[in-house]
Amino acid sequence: MNPLLTRAVSENRGLVVTIALALVANVLAYVLVVRPLEAKSTGAADRAATAANALRAAERELGQADALVKGKASADQELDAFYKKVLPADLTSARRMTYASLPALARKAGVQYQARTTLIEPVDHEGHLERMTIRMELDGDYANLRQFIYALEVAPEFVIIDDVTLAMGKGDDALKLTVDMSTYYRVTPNAS
Repeated sequence: MNPLLTRAVSENRGLVVTIALALVANVLAYVLVVRPLEAKSTGAADRAATAANALRAAERELGQADALVKGKASADQELDAFYKKVLPADLTSARRMTYASLPALARKAGVQYQARTTLIEPVDHEGHLERMTIRMELDGDYANLRQFIYALEVAPEFVIIDDVTLAMGKGDDALKLTVDMSTYYRVTPNAS
């Protein structure tokens, strides 16, 4: 060792030992206290960030759930309005709605009403909704048959055109139109 350094250490031995002990104490305090607290603090910050992300995700899910509940309530109201205002109330109303109006539309369009068949079938498993299918056979020229279909489509009655078949009829311009239609109505439960 350097003689000058050896002399300085020996003359200030108490001060050097105190500084060395303070240095060792600082290293031990860092290793035993500061470092674990720093790791704990970093872990707490990570947990806080994770919790904040989870909170934002939960708020998004809550918003989506609220929108779903509101959408379902709105859909239920619209479905109820559809059942009450658009669909015929029962089989009698469905027959009344189609029995006179369909031949009247045919006469207005200038086509000849030939035949009509009706079939009733349940639609849902609970038996709350039934479908009345109607098959009409009409004769006429193309323009009048087209006018009949248009009148049927824009009529206020709830009638769905399921199928249209056009065939040659008797005569030069004569065509035969077969229209399959349906309407739905609610079935009222029987009082027992």
